[in-house]
Amino acid sequence: MKVVTTTLEMLSAPADPARPLPFGVRLDRATDVPPEYARFLYGVIGGPWYWIDRLSWLRERWVEELAVPGTEFWILYGDGLPLGYLHLQPARHDDGTHVEIRYFGLADWAMGRRLGGRLLEHGVRAAWTLADRFELPAVARVWVHTCTLDGPAALANYQARGLVVCGVEETDEDLPEQPIGSWVSSGGTA
Repeated sequence: MKVVTTTLEMLSAPADPARPLPFGVRLDRATDVPPEYARFLYGVIGGPWYWIDRLSWLRERWVEELAVPGTEFWILYGDGLPLGYLHLQPARHDDGTHVEIRYFGLADWAMGRRLGGRLLEHGVRAAWTLADRFELPAVARVWVHTCTLDGPAALANYQARGLVVCGVEETDEDLPEQPIGSWVSSGGTA
């Protein structure tokens, strides 16, 4: 399957504040996220969008990924359930900290509630202030990859929040005909 991956970046913090979340919805910051919960969010949010590359990861690899200093999850909750999340992953560079929005999305049951833009707005602002919460150099860049396998509004959502395209790559990927959904484990269907 042909997949177009777009890299977007932001080189300065947005001036406007994030819009408030709707009544009954909250956004929680989580550090030291257990690998089991990270894997759960990845499967639930990414199942409909071909997020399959990490399904075969062993627990130790999840632990290593989550142990990077400054890693944060921002998890959107409502009605007692996770509605979506944003995973921030920092990396030190000569010009400061570059923060990747590693994963971002909403659960199926949260779609259509106009939450994605708001979650992303709050997440982008959290990325820009990451060095305030961790011993990291000042943030110089916030960036993200999205592709044609992600939700249909993904690219437009990133652009509407101020991220600018800085690269596009087309590849051929060996993927299942349909997204596998959130019920698939690394060993097969559950």
